[in-house]
Amino acid sequence: MDIGGRSGEMAVFAMVAEQGSLSGAARVLGLTPSSISRIITRIEGRIGTRLLLRTTRAITLTAEGEAYLRGARRILADMAEVEDAITDQGAPRGRLRVSAALAHGRLSIVPLVAAFSARYPAIVVELRLEDEVVDILGGQADVAIRFGQLADSPLTARLIGSIGEVIVASPDYLARHGTPQVPQDLLNHNCLRFNFRRAAPDWPFRVDGRDFSLQVSGTIEGNSGEVLSQLAKLGAGIARIGAFSVADDLASGDLVPLLEAYNPGDQEPIHAVFVGGAAMPARVRAFVDFLVEHHPA
Repeated sequence: MDIGGRSGEMAVFAMVAEQGSLSGAARVLGLTPSSISRIITRIEGRIGTRLLLRTTRAITLTAEGEAYLRGARRILADMAEVEDAITDQGAPRGRLRVSAALAHGRLSIVPLVAAFSARYPAIVVELRLEDEVVDILGGQADVAIRFGQLADSPLTARLIGSIGEVIVASPDYLARHGTPQVPQDLLNHNCLRFNFRRAAPDWPFRVDGRDFSLQVSGTIEGNSGEVLSQLAKLGAGIARIGAFSVADDLASGDLVPLLEAYNPGDQEPIHAVFVGGAAMPARVRAFVDFLVEHHPA
């Protein structure tokens, strides 16, 4: 590996952070641990601050090290994009990192990635399904699929679809605890809720054209629709989740829809979020355009 110049040093630093050790980075890069150590020391000497904290067991990044890593990843990605564009005359190529939620990713994004890859074989798609919010500006992903209203940020967002919500429970749970007939009946039931920060604490309903929210409670919280739907199927309680994620369970009768007469019909927007601008990589633009064109409405 050519480690000359600052870009080479950045690549070494990024690999150390990825591997979590000097020896791990040395194995991947075909260098010795001592040469890796000298490169890190040279970077720290030039910047004038410590970037890594080294112990016998692990390496951790300082706050300055985290900032340097974010910048290094972005610069390296930009350099790779420029070289790819020149080599292939602008055709989309390179590695594309995509982050999506577990249930939606499995049911909606995975099939689209398969079709996208067939159309753009020069792009290597690295798909991560997780319900944690990744740091796009920090270089953790190129495109993230996010639900709900988005907070103000320097990122670009494009609407790719929307989903409705449904309240569900298993036949077993309803046989043991009764079926709620009006929203207020939920106050006497174990309601399964999301525990991430963007989740609304109340469940919305509509009665006689008037919208209102009901604060529900329960003994179990989860961080994904798949977790809550599985708990509901096991008879643990009543859940309100994306209709797309339980369509098969509703069709099979494993779950039963509840209080549909009071469903406000609210739609949660789904956005593709990414770093936009004139320097946006061609692979990112191609993928986002593909999502807008092919994602289920």
